[in-house]
Amino acid sequence: MIQHTQNRSWTLFFLGMLAIALFCLDIMLGSVAIPFKEIFRIVTTGESENRAWLFIIEKIRLPKSITAILAGCGLSVSGLQMQTLFRNPLAGPSELGITAGAGLGVAAVMLAGGSSASMYAISQLGISGSWLIIGMASLGSAGVLALILLIAGRIRDNVILLIVGVMIGTITLSIISIWQYFSQPEQLQEYIMWTFGSLGGVTGYHLYVLSGVVVAGLLLAFASSKSLNALLLGENYARSMGLTVGRTRLLIMLSTSLLTGSVTAFCGPIGFVGIAIPHITRSLLGTSNHRVLIPATCLTGTVLLLLCDIIAQLPGTQTVIPINVVTSLLGAPVVIWIIIRRNNLRSSFS
Repeated sequence: MIQHTQNRSWTLFFLGMLAIALFCLDIMLGSVAIPFKEIFRIVTTGESENRAWLFIIEKIRLPKSITAILAGCGLSVSGLQMQTLFRNPLAGPSELGITAGAGLGVAAVMLAGGSSASMYAISQLGISGSWLIIGMASLGSAGVLALILLIAGRIRDNVILLIVGVMIGTITLSIISIWQYFSQPEQLQEYIMWTFGSLGGVTGYHLYVLSGVVVAGLLLAFASSKSLNALLLGENYARSMGLTVGRTRLLIMLSTSLLTGSVTAFCGPIGFVGIAIPHITRSLLGTSNHRVLIPATCLTGTVLLLLCDIIAQLPGTQTVIPINVVTSLLGAPVVIWIIIRRNNLRSSFS
């Protein structure tokens, strides 16, 4: 037991150091070469003799790196909660249609109600526009998740429930497609750019809004860690331990909708992270204790998103690849390797 605890501590320490190293590297790399000494001075003091370097670090690179951390933490913890709630290794915000629900909320603003006035509010009015997008995205994701939970009360088979979730996501995407078909070209272009996924568009007040909502969602997840541990052994066992399952589901639903809705609103739908990172973390630590898994999942998600952002930038060029492409290409082989090596992912939920 002591040996396992020491190994987990060293793993967490390594993940933390790797996250710090990738964070620094992400700030350093870009189309404009900036000396590390100047980067350190700007980050620590907020001053530089070169105003262009100051602008690049403070307004572009630093917010993008912070956004990668927030997105990595939010999506990975969302996936962890979904997999535990449904005791299904394939569950995740995107697989159960929650991401599509967030997209539906954003589409309702950009496409269905996308007048020039509302588009101006989104792009120009800062925090008020941010709350409009984040509110609709969270509402959309919460609505889909509530429907999934309602169906989960009637269906006990997790595989069937997963199929139902995929179908709900398909219906949601179909509604979005109808709105796209009847939208104006300028509205459609804004929405298409949002669906590509990007970490570079969150600055100023937007970053404060995203940070606040993600932190709130993570705090709810940490608060429910004991309940998540009980749910691993089944709802009947959880009730016998005095857990109010209905209230716990609501808490998990609120946390997941806040995390998924906010990240999807500002960064677009980022795939793979929610389903894969919890499995990678369990494989690294060899535990199902959510008091350990939640912070470890945050670290692993941070490492992955920062690494993907570095790759997406194609350092030294002006080209930026959509973050969705990089997460899929980098992450899918890792998940396949873990599945082959462990052979039975369901053992993590028993």
